[in-house]
Amino acid sequence: MKNSIDEAVFELQLQEFSVGNDIVFLPDFNACFSALFQKKVYTSNEIEYCERFNQPLLRFASTWAAKEAVYKAVKQLNHQPLGFKNIEIIRSGIAGIPKVNLPEDYTDMEISLSISHDGDYACAIAIAKLKHD
Repeated sequence: MKNSIDEAVFELQLQEFSVGNDIVFLPDFNACFSALFQKKVYTSNEIEYCERFNQPLLRFASTWAAKEAVYKAVKQLNHQPLGFKNIEIIRSGIAGIPKVNLPEDYTDMEISLSISHDGDYACAIAIAKLKHD
């Protein structure tokens, strides 16, 4: 038993990339969205971006899906505590390429992120890869 645990730990240490995804059902998100949730989860840059649109709740939901996907991918490679407000989703412009800003403790990772929405759903997938010096 000890050997199999040691082998599993060794394999996890060799992991160089991970994937996270999330899907948000918009009617449920809209029913639960509040000013307190917004304040606890989103950065001022994210709020500013989402509020540029006629349907800001759709943007808040897709940003939430992105944060969840990034969180799931990052936690597989780095087990340090990471709050959702410390995961910042930045777009290069309206409908621009999404980028991720993380705290300095996570600069050893590159993250590729894709966000989409259709009908009643917003979804995101994140791929995190360890950088090698």
